[in-house]
Amino acid sequence: METIILSAKGKTRKRFQRTPERLEVPNLLAVQLESFNWFLEEGLLEVFKEVSPIYDFNENYYIEFISHSTGEPKYSEIECKEKGITYSVPLRAKVRLVSKITGEIKESEVYLGELPWMTERGTFIINGTEKVIINQLIRSPGVYFDSQLDISGRPLFRASLIPSRGAWLEYETDSEGAIFFRVDTTGKKIPLTLLLKAVCFDTEDDLIMGFRPYEAVIGRTLKVEGKPYTKEDALLELLRRLSPGTPINVDNAIRYINDIFFDSKRYDLGKVGRYKLNKKFNENVPLDVRVLRPEDLVNIAYYMTMLIDKAEKGEYYGQYIDDIDHLGNRRVRRIGEMLQNQFRIGFTRMERMIKERMSLQPDMEKATPQMLINIRPLTAAIKEFFNSSQLCQFMDQTNPLAELTNKRRVSALGPGGLSRERAGFEVRDVHHTHYGKLCPIETPEGPNIGLITSLATYARINEFGFIETPYWKVENGRVTDIVEYLTADEEQNYRIAQANINVDENGYILDEEVPCAYQGTFIMVPRELVQYMDVSSSQIVGVSAALIPFLEHDDASRALMGANMQRQAVPLIKPKAPLVGTGLEKIVPRYSGYLVTAKRPGIVKSVSADRVIVETDDGEEDVYELLKFVRSNQSTCINNRVIVNKGDRVEAGDVIADGMATDQGELALGQNVLVAFMPWEGYNYEDAILISERLVIEDIYTSIHIEEYEIEARDTKVGPEEITREVPNVSEEALRNLDENGIIKIGSEVQAGDILVGKVSPKGETELTPEERLLRAILGEKSREVRDTSLRLPPGERGIVIKTQVFSRENGDELPPGVLKMVKVFVAQKRKVSIGDKLAGRHGNKGVIANILPVEDMPYLPDGTPVDIVLNPLGVPSRMNLGQIFETHLGLIAKHRDFIAETPVFNGATEEEIFEGIKELITEIPGLDENGKCVLYDGRTGEPFHSPVTVGYMYIMKLIHLVDDKIHARSTGPYSLVTQQPLGGKAQFGGQRFGEMEVWALEAYGAGHTLQEMLTIKSDDIEGRNKAYEAIIKGKKIQTPGIPESFKVLIRELRGLALDVIIYDKDGNEISIDEEGERSPFEIWNEFNINPEGMEKDGSD
Repeated sequence: METIILSAKGKTRKRFQRTPERLEVPNLLAVQLESFNWFLEEGLLEVFKEVSPIYDFNENYYIEFISHSTGEPKYSEIECKEKGITYSVPLRAKVRLVSKITGEIKESEVYLGELPWMTERGTFIINGTEKVIINQLIRSPGVYFDSQLDISGRPLFRASLIPSRGAWLEYETDSEGAIFFRVDTTGKKIPLTLLLKAVCFDTEDDLIMGFRPYEAVIGRTLKVEGKPYTKEDALLELLRRLSPGTPINVDNAIRYINDIFFDSKRYDLGKVGRYKLNKKFNENVPLDVRVLRPEDLVNIAYYMTMLIDKAEKGEYYGQYIDDIDHLGNRRVRRIGEMLQNQFRIGFTRMERMIKERMSLQPDMEKATPQMLINIRPLTAAIKEFFNSSQLCQFMDQTNPLAELTNKRRVSALGPGGLSRERAGFEVRDVHHTHYGKLCPIETPEGPNIGLITSLATYARINEFGFIETPYWKVENGRVTDIVEYLTADEEQNYRIAQANINVDENGYILDEEVPCAYQGTFIMVPRELVQYMDVSSSQIVGVSAALIPFLEHDDASRALMGANMQRQAVPLIKPKAPLVGTGLEKIVPRYSGYLVTAKRPGIVKSVSADRVIVETDDGEEDVYELLKFVRSNQSTCINNRVIVNKGDRVEAGDVIADGMATDQGELALGQNVLVAFMPWEGYNYEDAILISERLVIEDIYTSIHIEEYEIEARDTKVGPEEITREVPNVSEEALRNLDENGIIKIGSEVQAGDILVGKVSPKGETELTPEERLLRAILGEKSREVRDTSLRLPPGERGIVIKTQVFSRENGDELPPGVLKMVKVFVAQKRKVSIGDKLAGRHGNKGVIANILPVEDMPYLPDGTPVDIVLNPLGVPSRMNLGQIFETHLGLIAKHRDFIAETPVFNGATEEEIFEGIKELITEIPGLDENGKCVLYDGRTGEPFHSPVTVGYMYIMKLIHLVDDKIHARSTGPYSLVTQQPLGGKAQFGGQRFGEMEVWALEAYGAGHTLQEMLTIKSDDIEGRNKAYEAIIKGKKIQTPGIPESFKVLIRELRGLALDVIIYDKDGNEISIDEEGERSPFEIWNEFNINPEGMEKDGSD
């Protein structure tokens, strides 16, 4: 089935879908924005309520936090990025100081520091860099029952009561069926009945009555006690076992147990914990009862006795055991909650200081709230979170999709979560409850697989932090218009049909029997019994995977690569939306923050490259400022291009200007290119790719990359550094592009090694020569000794200077301590596609360019059209990503019929529809057969190739793994301090490591001299390499290598272990490893009169 829609620019769109999708994709950034708003409206007030009131030690005065307010940001987002400061607002609180003696109340507003403010894109700007807070998937507070078999095959049960904050309580059974408890996982095992007697029951008879009909089970635990305990005895025994150092009396015991479980300051189940307990035990306790109740301890114990009883009777007890990987038992902790926890930590530290200040205040009558509150602990806690938390990450800004998925990411790692090493297979695996909630496709390859996932397209997070997904309500076989969101727990008990079942225009299900999800499995159900239906076929996958057309024809592991590689696509100069898409391309850019859309309807009054003015229907003017060539976190280029003309009519929500990687408001990560699947002279062996020079000449895959270079002039011990054009020992030629201040002019073309900013640093004071002394005497001042420390363009870089920024204290800029002036230079470079760049399709089909052929040598179609890219056909069958073949054929049809195809995942174009389209094209494209294959001719000879070849249009992206960033060469450079070996890696300008295996290879060839060179003068023989360098320059013979420094390090290490290692040559002469001026151990021993055997020589003191 296909629907034809006309899009804005008169382009026909064909939507291939079997069942219409009626529910719009929700706000994809809601997961971040809603949570931050919750923190401002409720989260902060909760913390205020928890800490208030704060009493002094005599309880005569107390401080209360009543409410809070936030101000306006001091700087705009752009200013914060430029100046390297945090985008934040002042946070103030209304605070009350009350005297219980006089009843006097002092109320005032207190400044609590700066609160980092979320931008409308859901990000934070911290010290000038844009960061994102990742959502964390953690085990929900509540009680969990677990079972495992002992050696004899008997089941052992365990219950864990996990609070939001406070001590863990565990119940466990032994092989005899007695129940023990422990506080925190490391505590000692204590019979459970002791705790129940101390806290819940007055007598042993009451206890036994409370466990009917399982008296026999609890009786075994009573036997383990050894003697009958009264309530008081039980309290004392608990105190003795749990806190051995505390004085043993009943008051202390009651206080201790209260502190552990019943004190809200130390123990907090959280709303979620109470909600889960209510669900488990069918109770209706109010959610604000956040500490334990004695009844809770009894409920858990009763449940345990029921499990033991069922196991002993041989009954099935599996349904009572909890699955900890079930999404009903895992919840998402979002930014609001994490911020609230940081504020709680800050306020707890602040509380201690306030108490001390209240007690030390000489005259409390004159004290004001400001005098008593020290905000340092609070600001430190906030800073610590944003600067060093594992969940606050540098935003991936390669393209709009990368940014969006970064904000929708869900991680099981981080504080309070799992660690990579401990996470087993079960936690990482796809669980049936992920359906519609977490994407089963998008996850990293490598150590984090399955621990970092992405929210599904339609999923949302409820007030308790559980993920919900929407369903249409179905009544009597008819799909209604009611949407209900269900959590993993709730949907277990409903029969839910998939989105692509056959439904007529009135919503009635056509098939007699329908496959339904029910209790974690799929069953066939008569249509009258269906209770819900999926809202969309793409609701089971995340945004990245939903952008892959024909995802249903791809193997999961390749789809995973396809989803991940779309996030690595570089924004191109001339972006083109895909010919074959899924319909989600229109939606993603709207949440990227770089697409400029009209706020109100009106007429475009004026258009320039960086500003659009719209005159609204109310007669007002809306001004839209555009971003031009802004550097992203990954050095890609953020740039707005206007797509409206003066006089155009725009409605609210219409696109005014494209952002990066968007075309007419649609996501455009790559280009539609003509591909042929055939081997070509071995150039596409092992996934390599052969491309046409057309892609280079016409800038089809050209991208702009902007690098930022920064230099600081500091105040040093020997004097201040200076940014200047007067750089010593540098030719005027090298300074030609610098202005009078020593900063490069905008528009200059720069190569590696060129000076960007001239800087001189003072040299240390040295002894003056007589000549200098004379000069000093004549001229009356010191001729300054400076060295050149200018900022130069690093090796391998080039480009055009597009912007310079100067920050200094005189201009009122905030600079780090000791810095007098800071200069930033932005260099933009256009990178054409070249050999070594990585290209990829959307189906995990990736490869590196091996050769670029002239257009005339490329294989061509019978009508003379040369293909753009030649891919290896062997990359398809074993990888099982047939989606690329479907896309190629549908792309060919779309190109020739001049439409854009939308084929939603699991609900798109069928094989039959594509076959039909190809058949219609046979008459138009010479050489095309009904299999979609075409006769191709060799561009070099003009001969046809032996077999027909699959040809069509595929959407191919250029990825951020560019050869320009990876290529590297070194002759000499920096060396490691201790071993004196060259450093490694491009960033350190290092060399290639000649490792153990490489040594074996040269040994195998018997290349002794080459090997010796590798291990000495090319590595860490300091003297040898200096002499060799000198010999090469002077054209002399290279001398015999010396001893490598790392060998000397080893000898010294052994000497440090008191092993005297001496080296001899083949003639028996001792070889010294010590530098001149460095004494051997023997000389030192002689000087101090020490005998090498460890004894002092005779005659010593």
